[in-house]
Amino acid sequence: METFESLVRAEFTPKNVYLNTASNGLLPARTVAALDRAVRMRAEGTPLGPLYEDVEAVRASFARLAGVPVERVATGASVAEYGGLIAASLPAGAEVLTAEADFASLVNPFHMRGDLKVRAVPLERLAESVRQGTTLVAVSAAQSADGRIADLPAVRAAAEAHGARTYVDASQSVGWLPLEAGEHDFVAAVGFKWLLGPHGAAFCVVPEDFGGLTPLLAGWVAGEAPWDSCYGPVQELAHSARRFDISPSLFSHAGLRASLELIEELGVPAIQAHDLALADRFREGLTALGHDPLPAPGSAIVSVPGLGHRQPDLSAAGIEVSNRAGNLRAAFHLYNTPTDVDRLLAVLSS
Repeated sequence: METFESLVRAEFTPKNVYLNTASNGLLPARTVAALDRAVRMRAEGTPLGPLYEDVEAVRASFARLAGVPVERVATGASVAEYGGLIAASLPAGAEVLTAEADFASLVNPFHMRGDLKVRAVPLERLAESVRQGTTLVAVSAAQSADGRIADLPAVRAAAEAHGARTYVDASQSVGWLPLEAGEHDFVAAVGFKWLLGPHGAAFCVVPEDFGGLTPLLAGWVAGEAPWDSCYGPVQELAHSARRFDISPSLFSHAGLRASLELIEELGVPAIQAHDLALADRFREGLTALGHDPLPAPGSAIVSVPGLGHRQPDLSAAGIEVSNRAGNLRAAFHLYNTPTDVDRLLAVLSS
C-alpha cells in the first residue's frame, strides 16, 4: 500500500526548494503525462472527445472537494470573470462588503461597476461590519498576501442575519483547507495553485437557483445540448451551472483532471496536516531567529515583514519564495519537507 510520502515522491522531483505554491503549484508527473497526451492528440489529428470528457471529470472532482452537487459547479478560466457576473447581477447602489487589501481578482469587478458601494474593512472585523443594507460580502478564504484565514462561519451567520449573500474566493485554500462551498452563495477558485493544475481553468459554485446571475458569457458550451447550440442564439441554456461555463481550455482540463485525482487520492485532511506542520515549523524557526511572522494561525502561508528584500538572494540559493509588499511569503504544500524548512531558515540566518 502506497503511503502519503511514497505517492508524493513518485509525482514530484523539484530541482530547488519550492515554497511558492501561493503563486503557482508544481505539476505532478501524472499531470505532465496527461498534458503530453493531450498535445499529441492535437498534433496527430485524433478526435478530441476524450478531452471534453476530462472537463466533466474535472467538474465532478471539484464538486466532491467542494462538497456540493456537480450541478452547482461551472468551469471557466478565471475568478475575475465570475466576479464580473456576480457584480453585473447586483442592483445599482448595492453595498458590497470586502476585506481590506484582498486580492484584486476578487474585489476589482465590483469597483469596475462604478455604481456599487464597495466598503472595505479589516479582515478580522468583516463579520461585525455586515449591516442592514449590505447586499453581498466578498472575501478570500485565505488571504493571498499573508495567509490569514477568514472566519467564514461568522461571516455567513452575519450575512444571513442581514439578508446578504456571500461570495468566497477559495483560490488560496482549496486543496489544503477543507471547503464547505454549500454554506455560501458563490465560491470561486483557480486550479493552478494548491490544486496543482495548469493555468487556464477556474471554478464557480452557484446556488441551485443560480443566485440571479445572467450568463452573459454564454457561448455554445452553455447550451443544454452543446453540440446542437453551435449556430445562432442558444435556444436552451443548460439546466445546471454549466450555463455559466466558457469554452474550456482543453489542455488545462486534461492536466487538471490528473492533478485533482492526486489531491483526492491523498485526501485534503492529510494534505492539510502535512502543510500546517511545515508552516508551524517555519514559524517556530523564525521566532528563534528573532523574526515575527504576521499572525495567521492555521494557515499554510507564512508572511514575514521586512524580509521581502531577501527574495532574490533566496532564489539565487535555490529557494523560491515571494516578495509581497516587502514581506517574505512562503507557502508550504505536499511536496515540501522539513529539510526545505530548515534550508530556508539556514539561509535567512546567514
